[in-house]
Amino acid sequence: MIPLFKVAMSPKASSLVGEVLDSGYIGQGAKVDAFERALAERLDNPRVLTVNSATSGLHLALHLVATESGRDGEVLATALTCTATNWPILANGMRIRWVDTDPSTLNMDLDDLARKITPETRAIVLVHWGGYPVDLDRLRGVLDRAERLHGVRPRVVEDCADAWGATYKGVPLGGHGSIGVYSFQAVKHLTAGDGGLIVLPDDGLMDRARSLRWYGIDRDGGAARFKNDIPEYGFKFNMNDINAAIGLANLEIVDGIVARHRENAAFYDAELAGVDGLELTERATDREPSFWYYSVKVDRRDAFAQRLREAGIATSEVHHRNDAYTATRESRALLPGLDRIAERQIALPVGWWVTDEDRAHIVKTVKAGW
Repeated sequence: MIPLFKVAMSPKASSLVGEVLDSGYIGQGAKVDAFERALAERLDNPRVLTVNSATSGLHLALHLVATESGRDGEVLATALTCTATNWPILANGMRIRWVDTDPSTLNMDLDDLARKITPETRAIVLVHWGGYPVDLDRLRGVLDRAERLHGVRPRVVEDCADAWGATYKGVPLGGHGSIGVYSFQAVKHLTAGDGGLIVLPDDGLMDRARSLRWYGIDRDGGAARFKNDIPEYGFKFNMNDINAAIGLANLEIVDGIVARHRENAAFYDAELAGVDGLELTERATDREPSFWYYSVKVDRRDAFAQRLREAGIATSEVHHRNDAYTATRESRALLPGLDRIAERQIALPVGWWVTDEDRAHIVKTVKAGW
């Protein structure tokens, strides 16, 4: 079976982890510091903080928003995503209001977003689906308009979990003035075994996030730092040196991994265009996706998945619409764009492990019909 996901691990990872285990110190230490410096250089942004998961990063981001603007407001969010995107909204005591999905990109529908921003809107949580960047210039225009109409400019939290290496107008995601959160979970382009990264837009948020990821304690406060004042409570969201060592090793190979994802995606773009019963997603020239998975929209999705399974090819819808769960029942809304694609979207294997022969087999199987 050609898998949809696979762990990418540098051969140097075991030796770097061994150094940590032999050092006698495995918590947040020198390796975390080194990993953060390397990530800041890659993203060309000094305001980065590792965390123990992207979910923790999203929780911390929304906590920052809630404590500066109030927990009684709403958060505009997309229902087509992993539950890890939206559960931190509920965990912070805020209300979800769903924004529709753009069928051409599977990202948030920015027209619907513009209609739904109100003075009650505290934040917008968007996802770069499969590593395809949202149109961030257009988003900025939506925010400008909201500020003129309502006197509010909601914070934007970008879920970049699928999007390591993706850029918008040549700039890595997380560098466009929003709060960005990356994932280093097991099967991502860049894995640290588990973990994540939060990218902050200003020094004020950076300083708060740095202390809040570790109980609210100033880690630089000296040997008796626990005796120093804690101005606000925080969390246990920090990364440890074991995960950071894995991340440092894999940072050396991730560029080649992302490049291969893109090569395979370009092959599919060329070969699958015009196939009956299959529709490709948008490709805009001002952004470079990372293609953590390769999404298409197909007729008779179950039959499509069965046919590929018979040919030894794994597929998945990857995530189920979040508005279908009891936990979000109070937020349900009419989402016609999502309705049109929810039962059609499906992902094909596109990763670094997909060989030229594999991708030719996948294309041949799809073209043969289902």
